[in-house]
Amino acid sequence: MGGFSIWHWLVVGVIVLLLFGKGRFSDMMGDVAKGIKSFKKGMSEEDEPAAPTPPPTRLQQQPPMDPNPDSNLQPMQDDRPRS
Repeated sequence: MGGFSIWHWLVVGVIVLLLFGKGRFSDMMGDVAKGIKSFKKGMSEEDEPAAPTPPPTRLQQQPPMDPNPDSNLQPMQDDRPRS
């Protein structure tokens, strides 16, 4: 009851062929093969040493910010209505 027999797989295969057709199915498999080939080619190209990259430039050192020179600073007044 839990396993699939050969007949189940044959029915699934026939349904897939009816839905996609012989031409579409073979086209899809060809596209998959092309994708695998291009992936392998990309992986082999990655092994080649790349041109050396220049070291990153350092950001200019900025002087620290001075605190506000105004000595008359007061905390902000609470303007919420009192209940």
